[in-house]
Amino acid sequence: MINYSFSVYDLEYFLLILTRVSCFIYLAPFFSMNNTPRPVRIALSFFTSMLLYQVLTPAPAVITESVVEYAVIVIKEAICGLLMGFATNICSSILTFAGTIADMEIGLSMVQILDPATRMNISITGGLYNYGFSMILIASGMYRYLLGALADSFKLIPVNAVVFHWDHIAQSMIRFLGNYVLIGFEIILPIFCAVMMLNAILGIIARVSPQMNMFSIGMQLKVILGLGILFLTVSLMPRASELIFGEIKTLMASVVEGMM
Repeated sequence: MINYSFSVYDLEYFLLILTRVSCFIYLAPFFSMNNTPRPVRIALSFFTSMLLYQVLTPAPAVITESVVEYAVIVIKEAICGLLMGFATNICSSILTFAGTIADMEIGLSMVQILDPATRMNISITGGLYNYGFSMILIASGMYRYLLGALADSFKLIPVNAVVFHWDHIAQSMIRFLGNYVLIGFEIILPIFCAVMMLNAILGIIARVSPQMNMFSIGMQLKVILGLGILFLTVSLMPRASELIFGEIKTLMASVVEGMM
């Protein structure tokens, strides 16, 4: 006969695991998208917590003297999960930044579309990059790494052992901002170089024949050239995704170090 009995301490320990897991999934890439149904996210959080609870047994007793003390531990676990999820989610915004800069160079910066996944207005190229990144994330199995990193965090940061080193976390975010701009410009470098060469050519033509209206001709040429470069550089999306994946691993590891 299977014994389903458990103590109050076991329930408290499981709820703390569920808090960190659910907060991470709430912000993690792909899982946090509005396209992912909420019942799926709830079920994934619950069953992932069940598996982690079985792996982490025997569970250490989380002894608290009052409800307020236990609530403080819950808040600490929630912040831990939110920070790890935020560290992974913010890296995907690099593609939105790259798409916005690319549309500014092409001349499509005023064209905005509503992204149903985030319910935010983004540029056309940014939407193309985001959905391409999401498909590569699924095809490459990167979501398994995210869940594996979440599971490993319980070994590095046991339940009720979170210590926030805000200086280290702030330095990690500042370092990320530098990589944010660098990776974004690496992604749009072909478009940036092509448009810069086109502007130089148009400037020379405008000096040679001032009677030509370079403004109207240049707008059309920029759009045609930009779309052509986007078509030719689609094969570079896996390389760009590798840069984003590497930044996700680096930033998440740095954030975890700041909570050990």
